[in-house]
Amino acid sequence: MQKHHLCGLLLASTLAACSNPTPAPDNYSQVYNGIDDSALRLHTKTLSSDEFEGRLPTTEGEKKTLDYLVSNFKAMGLEPGNGDSYLQAVELMEITADPDMTLTLGNQKLTYKENMVASTKREQQTVSLNDSELVFVGYGVNAPEYGWNDYEGLDVEGKTVVILVNDPGFENPDSGKFQGTTMTYYGRWSYKYEEASRQGAAGALIVHETAPASYGWSVVANSWSGPQYSLVTDNGNADRVAVEGWISLDAAQTLFKDAGLDFAAEKAKALQGPYHQSLSQTASITVNSQLKKSVSYNVLATLPGSERPDEHIIYTAHWDHLGRDTSKEGDQIYNGAHDNATGTAAALVMADSFAKLAQRPARSVTFLVVTAEEQGLLGSLYYAEHPVIALDKTVANINMDAMNILGRTKDISVIGMGKSELEKYLASAAEQQGRYLTQEDRPEAGYYYRSDHFSFAKKGVPALYAKGGKEPIDDATATYRKRTGLVQRGCYHQVCDQYREHWDFGGIVEDTQLLFDVGYHIANDEHWPEWSQTSEFQRP
Repeated sequence: MQKHHLCGLLLASTLAACSNPTPAPDNYSQVYNGIDDSALRLHTKTLSSDEFEGRLPTTEGEKKTLDYLVSNFKAMGLEPGNGDSYLQAVELMEITADPDMTLTLGNQKLTYKENMVASTKREQQTVSLNDSELVFVGYGVNAPEYGWNDYEGLDVEGKTVVILVNDPGFENPDSGKFQGTTMTYYGRWSYKYEEASRQGAAGALIVHETAPASYGWSVVANSWSGPQYSLVTDNGNADRVAVEGWISLDAAQTLFKDAGLDFAAEKAKALQGPYHQSLSQTASITVNSQLKKSVSYNVLATLPGSERPDEHIIYTAHWDHLGRDTSKEGDQIYNGAHDNATGTAAALVMADSFAKLAQRPARSVTFLVVTAEEQGLLGSLYYAEHPVIALDKTVANINMDAMNILGRTKDISVIGMGKSELEKYLASAAEQQGRYLTQEDRPEAGYYYRSDHFSFAKKGVPALYAKGGKEPIDDATATYRKRTGLVQRGCYHQVCDQYREHWDFGGIVEDTQLLFDVGYHIANDEHWPEWSQTSEFQRP
């Protein structure tokens, strides 16, 4: 702990040496301390109420959410962020697969949501795999910088690839491969489908394992069923694999056994180096889908800067969640209180705080509350491809997703620690709270690649994602944290992610104050934060 604390102090001193932030206005402390429990709790409770129907894009729940966000930003005095509008249209293709499907793998017949899920990104009503040859491609990685290519010398045209989740560093952390237990983008499910598509495969199936995936099978079943969204493309996503899906570990073990192979032994080989192996069996499935082109919306609100209004700090949060599942008995609404009514609430409270400053920051501060994060970061991806504010005028991005409901902490967890100079500002702000920076608790889960800041990072904009750490402020908070953590851990993407009156918002308050302070000082600094030399991201 002392080492991390010292690191934070060094970062803070480095920041002080390289920047001369504008002195805070007279009411800064009043505004900072005005970020309190009441408004954060009210917004979270409202947005996650049944009235908002789980905030699924293109539904009545979206309309209510947009009305709520726009009316609040307007009342605060923030200007429309997209010309004369607070909205940016995002054209989506909604594809809903018929659950009446069966995946045949060799001699197995797998059942939808029970031990398989399958869908398509192609804008076609029917796609099929007909006796498609199955090939195990290890982790499905093609990474020249790591000297790793599971597809080398392999032709997968028309075949279906079976892929391990995460990357080779996760279960072999001492090998020096990739980044050890810290997930790289090569470990993300989205990358694996993208690479399989580039290789010309007909289908791609990821083997689910809870530890390397960082979530259980129920998350797969809930998140990859029902309406799925993608951005509308000129070619109708014809360059994607026809079928992309997941299979359970049990199904994979049986598949390998029927091929005369041992799953554990084949996985061990895949850990050691690039690997592929024919499974001498085939896959067959027909996916019938309903297609619906629709429009959802990002919300943008701006507080223009007083000196350099063309330069922007962009705060992001996603307003969407999973909607409702009418096939479920009992509670059908995925309220998404933690994920991400809390982050949306933080954006609203922070915007109000900036608007109340006696003197506006030198740079503009923009709040971008995006759609379709749960469908693959689509709202932020669309924005990054169609930026309202030029990316070379976007100084930094600060993201808020699933804020800390576990009470105040002594530390602040940096997701993707060490990636950019933004951490210097964070360290300075944390020191003012008597806190210090630590690495995220589970870097193997790849959280840096799982929220909307990643869309900015891929375009070279330094992006920060940080929230409450793991060291509770006192014994009472530790007790509360343990009890609440046990409940909430099972509620990720489940109907039990609901607002609870007993939640301690102290951690959310402190983190919202912290990120407000970070954005304020960047907005008043002439310095442009840069990526670290070891980061995989750099400005063009």
